[in-house]
Amino acid sequence: MTKKIFRSILLAAVSVLLASMAIIMGCLYDYYRSVQEKQLRDELHLASYGVETGGSGYLKRLASTYRFPSIADCRLTWISTDGRVLFDTHVPAGEMENHADRLEVKEALVKGESGGVRYSKTLTERTLYYAQRLTNGTVLRISISQLTVFALVIGMLQPILLTALFAAILSALLAHRMAKSIVAPLNRLDLDRPSESDAYEELQPLLRRIQQQRGQISAQIQELRTRTDEFEQIIGSMNEGLIMLNQTGAIISINPAAQRLFGTDYSCVRKNFLTVDHSREMSQAILAALENGHSKIRIERNGREIEFDISRIESDGAVIGTVLLAFDMTEQAFAERVRREFTANVSHELKTPLQSIMGSAELLESGLVRPEDMPRFTGTIRKESARLVTLVEDIMHLSQLDEGIAPEREAVDLLETAKDVASVLRDHAREKGVYISVIGERTQVNGVPGFLHEMIYNLCDNAIKYNVKNGSVEIVVSMGKQGPEIAVRDTGIGIPPEYQSRVFERFFRVDKSRSKASGGTGLGLSIVKHIARYHNARIMLQSEMGVGTAVLVTFVAETI
Repeated sequence: MTKKIFRSILLAAVSVLLASMAIIMGCLYDYYRSVQEKQLRDELHLASYGVETGGSGYLKRLASTYRFPSIADCRLTWISTDGRVLFDTHVPAGEMENHADRLEVKEALVKGESGGVRYSKTLTERTLYYAQRLTNGTVLRISISQLTVFALVIGMLQPILLTALFAAILSALLAHRMAKSIVAPLNRLDLDRPSESDAYEELQPLLRRIQQQRGQISAQIQELRTRTDEFEQIIGSMNEGLIMLNQTGAIISINPAAQRLFGTDYSCVRKNFLTVDHSREMSQAILAALENGHSKIRIERNGREIEFDISRIESDGAVIGTVLLAFDMTEQAFAERVRREFTANVSHELKTPLQSIMGSAELLESGLVRPEDMPRFTGTIRKESARLVTLVEDIMHLSQLDEGIAPEREAVDLLETAKDVASVLRDHAREKGVYISVIGERTQVNGVPGFLHEMIYNLCDNAIKYNVKNGSVEIVVSMGKQGPEIAVRDTGIGIPPEYQSRVFERFFRVDKSRSKASGGTGLGLSIVKHIARYHNARIMLQSEMGVGTAVLVTFVAETI
């Protein structure tokens, strides 16, 4: 701004200077020309009087002895009535041509006086002349040569240029100083508090308006910052991944969940989404969303099943980008698979005993059973009915655990509960040739006594079923680093490594033939897992084929 003001002031000063010089020179030239013309006419009148009284002698004396004003510049010419030159102050009369055809001579002979201006061919000089008719009919002419304004300027070009240069330098200095003085109050403006600034009075309405607009902008910025913070906190706390892309496919925003999902960080912002994910399926899904407004795709990422919901973003009818929402569907897919497997297994497990009961009942009803075989068939019906009742009870129990339906908690002594379980199962273990023992210290947890009893019972019952002849089952109750612990160790056949992660699934059996022979429903360890989860406990399983299995249940401190 300072440079612009400086240039404006300098240009105005130089323009005024040049215009002033032109006007002054024009005025002075006109003034001196009018003075010279008047003086020239006066000199002609004096010379005319002298010629009429003294004739040519007067002119000779005037040229030789009398210092005629400006005689070196003025020229007197006496012309007869026929145009012959009688006398000339500059050139001998005999050498001059006839002047009868000269305009000023003709006008003087007719009108008595004549005057005019004659310019040279180069327009750098002009001749000013006046002619007067004398009483004897002759004409006396006086003339003088003058420089034109153009020639005068050329002649004075050097002083004019020096004057203009000096004036330009002085104008530049003054313009620079003036520009600084004009801009200085503007540079001192406090834009944070415009209304308090000591500036030009003419700027006060503008400064007040700036103050108002600044307040509005500050409020809008604060509101935008608040909304941005809220948005960042919301998307930052989301479990779902969120990615926003502009119309060119560059990432505008990506939340931590999406960063973890795609294995990237915040540095990917403003980069193309292809640098984060270059799968063909995702690119096609994004293109479909841009064309149709919405698309969905489910793909696997890092062992997880992820569903992407992609929507087009529009503003004022124009497409400005897309938004991707990533939902982890692994648990839902697993739950759906478990539900289907559970339904199929329940149907199968219920169908098997019912078929045995119906088959035995039909034989009894038809009277085809011999009296001595009657106890065997009735025993089959009783046994399968008991198995059916147990299965239904286990299913109902699992449903209650899934829904969190349970009695209130109370202090439970794990050691006493373990001893009760051991006493209940001791006869069963003896029949299998397995020795069961309980060791440890008295440890209490805050839980449901019946649930904890069932959890230990199922672990021990499983350890007895899959044990070997003369094997053992040991129950150990202790206080670990993280809280109370209960471990059930056996010397059984062990679990293959590939099945150890699935033994707690519903109806899962490592050896189905042996499980059916032992009368199990396949829900015991699943119930153990749900009871442990209900009590906020963790389960660890270690097993080795032909050596045995150990299951450790650890209760965290908050369940004590």
